[in-house]
Amino acid sequence: MPKVKGLCLRRTSSTELKAGIVPQIRPEAKASSVARPGRTGVIDIVAIGTSTGGPNALAGMLPAIPQAFPVPIVIVQHMPPLFTRLLAERLNKQCAIEIHEGEEGAVLKPGEAWIAHGDFHMTVVRTEGVTKLALQQEAPENSCRPAVDVLLRSVARLYGVSTLAVVLTGMGSDGVKGSQTIKEFGGQVIVQDEASSVVWGMPGQVAGAGLAEGIYPLASMAKEIDRRVTNGRLFTGREFLAQSAARETARNAEGIAAQGSEKADRSK
Repeated sequence: MPKVKGLCLRRTSSTELKAGIVPQIRPEAKASSVARPGRTGVIDIVAIGTSTGGPNALAGMLPAIPQAFPVPIVIVQHMPPLFTRLLAERLNKQCAIEIHEGEEGAVLKPGEAWIAHGDFHMTVVRTEGVTKLALQQEAPENSCRPAVDVLLRSVARLYGVSTLAVVLTGMGSDGVKGSQTIKEFGGQVIVQDEASSVVWGMPGQVAGAGLAEGIYPLASMAKEIDRRVTNGRLFTGREFLAQSAARETARNAEGIAAQGSEKADRSK
């Protein structure tokens, strides 16, 4: 796996973590002020953020995700262009699920994962009732592009309580503010533990801010993700995919209805 070094300039020292120093977080708009579909607590998307040590962490975790995984996975790995494509191609050969490099307009599907394209922020959007990826090159956040915070904010706003965020090994604080948004919209956040991390910066900062519901070794992370995603679902195997597709169809229908209502209001 390609090594990742220093793409984000802000490093997290062990002294800061032990002292409980974490980034200042500005509260997101209250989740209750925006209607969100699927308020059942069932996870409909997994968003992963990682940096230093991330390629090997992903290679150790994603192959354990089952082929019939019922939701899409979106990933930010701090890497330059070309390396993100090579990473996606290598992981795709190792995993039961399909792994792609993120592309503008790619439709999210259960049992598939997308890694953000190097030098592009990646977000999720709903266009004409279909959930897709969007790429943009706005200013770096936390000295990073792609940034974990950008992805997590967009996922939280679109999926609300049906979001599971996973922060893996990496230096710096990218992912803390995004995790705060996930929590404010009712979603779940878990992080990798210090012992199995190459650098316990990003996951340590999220844990230090009190945003993590659980801290797990890398060897247990895939099993924990699968447990949280399958919790509350009634079926297994192929039926998982059918159930998830039905939930996404309903979610998209609500999105279309909401867009129609907005247009009607504007025409009055």
